[in-house]
This record gives sequence, C-alpha cells and structure tokens, in this order.
Amino acid sequence: MKILFLSNKDLASNFALNRLLPNVSKTNEVHLWLSAKVGKNNLPPKQLKSLKFFEQDLFNEVISPLIANSKSTYSAFDNFTCFLSSELREVNQINAPEAIEMLRELSPDLIVSIRYGGILKETVINIPKDGVLNLHSGILPKYKGVMATFWALKNNDFEVGTTLHTIENRSIDTGHIIKISKMQSRATKSYLWHVLELYKQGTLDILTAIESIEKGESLHSQPQGESDLYFTFPNQIECNEFEDSGFTIVDEQDYMTFIKDNYL
Repeated sequence: MKILFLSNKDLASNFALNRLLPNVSKTNEVHLWLSAKVGKNNLPPKQLKSLKFFEQDLFNEVISPLIANSKSTYSAFDNFTCFLSSELREVNQINAPEAIEMLRELSPDLIVSIRYGGILKETVINIPKDGVLNLHSGILPKYKGVMATFWALKNNDFEVGTTLHTIENRSIDTGHIIKISKMQSRATKSYLWHVLELYKQGTLDILTAIESIEKGESLHSQPQGESDLYFTFPNQIECNEFEDSGFTIVDEQDYMTFIKDNYL
C-alpha cells in the first residue's frame, strides 16, 4: 500500500512520525509531506510565541542538528529518508494546482494527516482510494478546531484525548470517528506535555487502522454527534486565564527531560 503522511515541522509531529514511520515502512511504500506551520495566528500571545520557540525554532534549529550526531532513540526530520520511498517535501499549499498534480502523480492509496497545516479540499480528498485519516488532538465532537487540548485543560476537563477520524470534505473535524483515546489530565503538567503524551496512544490507533486497511478490512466508524463549537487560537486574555488557573503552556524542565529521554 502506498501511504502519504501529511504532517507539520514541529516537535509533536516529529515524535508521532518517529513512532509511525519505522513500523509502517516495513510493509508499505511511505511518503512524507510537511507544512511549515499550522493555521494563521498573526498576533500570537506571548505564551504562544514561547510555544512556537520550543516546538519549532529550538527543535528544528538547535536540537535536530545535534540528533544527527547522536545515537538517539528518535530521528530528526531529515533522517526520515531511510523510511521514505521519495524525497521529503515541504508542501504548504496542498490544494494548489502544482501540489494536486504531484499528488495525482504519486497516487497514494491512503493519506494520513497529523497536525498538517492546511485544510484539505475535495480534489485532494478524492485522490486516495482508501481515503484520508486524521489524528485530532482533542475529543470530538466537543473540541473541534485548534489547540483542542488547551481548551479542554482550560475548561478543567477531567480527561483529554485524541480522535482518529476520516476526512470526507473540507469541513474541519467533522468526519466519521474511528477511535477516541483518552487519558486523565494532570494539573501539574503543561499543555505541551499533554499533547506529547496523547500521541503515544494516538499513533498506536493509527497503526491499528493501517493494519486493518492492509488486510482489506473495513474500518469501524460512526458519525459524530452534533456540535456547533469550533475553537481557535487563544488570545492573550485566555492564555493569561490559563496560567492563572495553574496551568502552563510549556514547562522548560519537562521539555528538556523529554528531549534527553527520546532524542539525545
């Protein structure tokens, strides 16, 4: 089976791909396209600027070069080439004519999206014969949109989770639900810590789905319940409220422990 992964060039995406590509590439032809960022947030609060620094700038510009020279458990993006059947591409405009032409030429059987920065439209969605799967870092249909785990923590939810679902049209986070995986939220841990922890089970859910498709089995799924809520990037006031309630966006000590344990 020919599988195209769509993901984003950040730490959480890299962590998820490290858990997926070595396994999936054993029995499938794997391709990877990356976006440079998720969504548009032209005037981000200071907390989200800090998140971008740790998720992208520090990881891609400082830590990734160190990984190349270490015997780490996980790899930087550039070291994924050993699992790929084509060159790693940066594709930020997935619906642009040139991207669609590349996609038709590639003709993947399945597309798997994890944190990809663009919204897929029908022309793209209709190309893979086995459809499009997306791992959403939130529990659907309650938390559609951006930074769903942030909003669940801010709302003092007892649990946070991921949802593996199909993408059937350009509407966001509305497809059939294949699997929801939950874990207990922890007030002493940061937003980023929760996201990384959630991807441990979320990636296993993707692997199970891919294995079922490989066997020619139909994925068991169900339509979502109704919800009109859609969450966007938090503003400065909402980020301040998040911190005032005792949460943090990034904990530097936890971040460095995670990097040392997995990458260095």
